[in-house]
Amino acid sequence: MDFQDFLGKRNLLQMIVFGFFLILFTGNFVYSASTKTKVLLGIDVLQKENFESVKSKRIGLVTNHTGVDSRGKRTVEILKNASQTKLVALFAPEHGFRGQLGHGSIVMDERDQKTGILIYSLYGKTKRPSPEMLESLDAVVFDIQDIGTRFYTYTTTLAYLLEECAKKDIELIVLDRPNPINGTIVEGEVLHPEINHFTAYLKVPVRHGMTVGELANWYNRTSHINARLKVIKMEGWKRYLWWEDTNLRFVPTSPNIRNFEAALLYSGIGAFEATNVSVGRGTKKPFKLLGAPWMDGVLMAERLNFFSLPGFKIKPAKFVPKYDLYKGEMCKGIEVSVEDKNKARPFDLFVQLAVILRDYYPDKFILRWEEIERVTGSKEFKTWLEMGHSAETILFLVHERAAQFQETVKPYLLY
Repeated sequence: MDFQDFLGKRNLLQMIVFGFFLILFTGNFVYSASTKTKVLLGIDVLQKENFESVKSKRIGLVTNHTGVDSRGKRTVEILKNASQTKLVALFAPEHGFRGQLGHGSIVMDERDQKTGILIYSLYGKTKRPSPEMLESLDAVVFDIQDIGTRFYTYTTTLAYLLEECAKKDIELIVLDRPNPINGTIVEGEVLHPEINHFTAYLKVPVRHGMTVGELANWYNRTSHINARLKVIKMEGWKRYLWWEDTNLRFVPTSPNIRNFEAALLYSGIGAFEATNVSVGRGTKKPFKLLGAPWMDGVLMAERLNFFSLPGFKIKPAKFVPKYDLYKGEMCKGIEVSVEDKNKARPFDLFVQLAVILRDYYPDKFILRWEEIERVTGSKEFKTWLEMGHSAETILFLVHERAAQFQETVKPYLLY
């Protein structure tokens, strides 16, 4: 090869490399950006409107570590530094102000080290704000990221706030956030009127398909709470959007909901916490793993794959929880992955697997029926299982009722 040939090949190589980076940083980048939507959260819109909704008001803020704007700045800091309003009280839900406490752990009153403001617990001696807590407030602001499942307790806290603010004629302002598992898919039964518990409060399906703002609007109107409610709507969010479409960073909403996939699976696999089956707490994959020492994981995977449940990849798994149910014991079961979130129906997966476990382990699979009522919302689920109904029969009824709810709720939706 002579020198001119070498220069020609070198220039050609440089052009190829330049072209590759041009595609990478223009074509691919633009394409990625174009497939996502710029979503402004309620807190973003509040700032954009120069805090008009809280102007000259003494406010309390119900929030935790998920209360951040689209840039990651904490709502508590934003409102504390806003000259238009005065932040005088904070309130913390389950898992605490920093979201570090395990499920069911008591949250204590404390003082926020950064702002010096007292944080009242709404998951301790009381789960409702007392009249004394609300005494000096003109308005209460709610800014917490929910995950779209009825038995996740943040929305019960929201319902309690509506009720108590209505009694005191205090305005409740909800800074709206996306439903991370989208607003078009509804699963499970509407909660039975006779079931009433902190984990089973709002009469909605297991996977309700609403934002926190929409839930507040629906509950306030249909239950005639008559609170002075204001929802600061998002900009750019559409019902069909998943969290991954929003350009927003997913902040783990509690210690075991660490990512979007766990949030989606929780709406089905989370129901097994009312049984003697581990849902993977104490492992690196909570709500992706499911099993017990007495279970045959290969058999469970084969049976589930026989039914070809759309949207899921299911394989046998073994795991040893470091804490919680079956701590230190070898559990055999399955690992669930979401392959197509548009087709995946986690509550259907719960019903299918519950029927399989009933049939193969009648003496080992234990359902705590009072808790099962709370997670399924059904007074009939026990009867259906004990009578030997197939999963298809059960799901036919459940799907029908979910569809009926989806129609009745339309007048209260905001997007």
